[in-house]
Amino acid sequence: MKSTRERVLKTLARNPKSTIVDIAESVGINAISVRHHLTSLQASGLVLAEEERHGVGRPRLVYSLTEKGVEKFPSRYYQLTNNLITQMKETLPDVKVKEIFKEMAENLAEEYHSTLSSMPFEDRLNRFKIIMAQEGYDLEWEKSEEGYRINEISCPFYHIGKKHPEICLFDKAFIANLLDIPENEIRHIRNDENMCTFYIHKR
Repeated sequence: MKSTRERVLKTLARNPKSTIVDIAESVGINAISVRHHLTSLQASGLVLAEEERHGVGRPRLVYSLTEKGVEKFPSRYYQLTNNLITQMKETLPDVKVKEIFKEMAENLAEEYHSTLSSMPFEDRLNRFKIIMAQEGYDLEWEKSEEGYRINEISCPFYHIGKKHPEICLFDKAFIANLLDIPENEIRHIRNDENMCTFYIHKR
């Protein structure tokens, strides 16, 4: 049985810009409970609220899924991407598949390289966080005894990565190119279904 949280998300996936009353009727709970779940989902970055004019009087609040929320519902976009990668892996040697992901990362990083090249390393990390947000990632970095740790709180490709872990090669190569460090100084660990951590040796 789906949780109430999941049913609220599913309602918004089917009916964007729903009011609290709309959601309460669809899910079958009272408005106070809906408000509680929406507050939690907004804090998690899955739902956003917007004011919408509705006749005369004050605007009403309507709720929709964010991009991160939409990713909870795999679409044909993900199915198509999975099928394309599957076909590529069946057609090309493993080495060539890895090269393609690395080349994609290098080409994308080239767009930002001139901006980052003159920055101190930790300034690069801060700028890197902003760049990754523009690419659909949510991440944090922190300094550790071994060096630095980059935590991907959410990744736009995590659904695809479950079936095709090669996609993580793109992230690793992108980090290496943007921060101008060798890939062998980066260690990747998948912590759970939707979070990866990259460890960078002390510099």
